[in-house]
Amino acid sequence: MKNSLFLVLFFLCSTISTFAQSDELKGKSAINFKLESIDGGQVELSKLYGKGPILISFWATWCKPCIEEMTELNKIYEELKDKGFNLLAVSTDNEKTIAKVKPFVKSRGYNFTVLLDKNSEVARKYYAQQIPYSVLLDKDGKIVQSHLGYMKGDEKKLKDKIISLLQ
Repeated sequence: MKNSLFLVLFFLCSTISTFAQSDELKGKSAINFKLESIDGGQVELSKLYGKGPILISFWATWCKPCIEEMTELNKIYEELKDKGFNLLAVSTDNEKTIAKVKPFVKSRGYNFTVLLDKNSEVARKYYAQQIPYSVLLDKDGKIVQSHLGYMKGDEKKLKDKIISLLQ
């Protein structure tokens, strides 16, 4: 019983801490990064500015809520990509699971850009201490919001926010 209570308190404290840190990012310029895509190319965040909002979503192949969220994000991406929306799914899989990323993405039919953050360097810069974690940027690279976790229905609020940024 004591162990369960400790774990619940630890989770709540770490979640509150993550939200506090991520709130500090709101309104600031996004931290630029360059990562390898699963197709072998290099993607630099700042080169995507000016076209429309960008969602950076941190995830991993072993994270069940991430997988649920990615399915919904793919739908949003397919609907809004032609209007300027861009999605960067940043895999935080480590050297033990990184080889699973490309086959996983291809088997699910995800069409957005998937990047490899093998040592979680970019995740740390964005305070992505837990996943799924997403950061929404406006077309100029300013952080509009960040979000930790995924619950069914979160994608509706996110889609509304993206649409408002596209207008």
